[in-house]
Amino acid sequence: MEAIYTMDSLNEKIQLLEDRQDTEWCAIKDEIDEIKDNLKPLNLIRNTVEEINETVGFKSHIAQSAISIGIGYLAKRFVVGKSDSKVKNIFGSLLQLVVTNLVSKPHEPSREESS
Repeated sequence: MEAIYTMDSLNEKIQLLEDRQDTEWCAIKDEIDEIKDNLKPLNLIRNTVEEINETVGFKSHIAQSAISIGIGYLAKRFVVGKSDSKVKNIFGSLLQLVVTNLVSKPHEPSREESS
């Protein structure tokens, strides 16, 4: 640290530190937004599927589709369970279809991520 002897140099140093604080605060906010985005349930599932694909080495679309269908089926069983009700079964099938489609779509970075 250099010694500060004048009011002008003190004000200049204060301004530099405030600018640095603003920059660091913006970086922290961006990091928090990224963490919140990664913790969304759909993104957690997508990231898990992508990691499974990378780990096991699934490169084909058939394997990725099978994993997506499996996750959709698990979502249906988790939410609806085994039921004799036609309404619940229809709801479960729709849920399975939605989850399978959402998981199978490739992750598209948002505008903030690509900047």
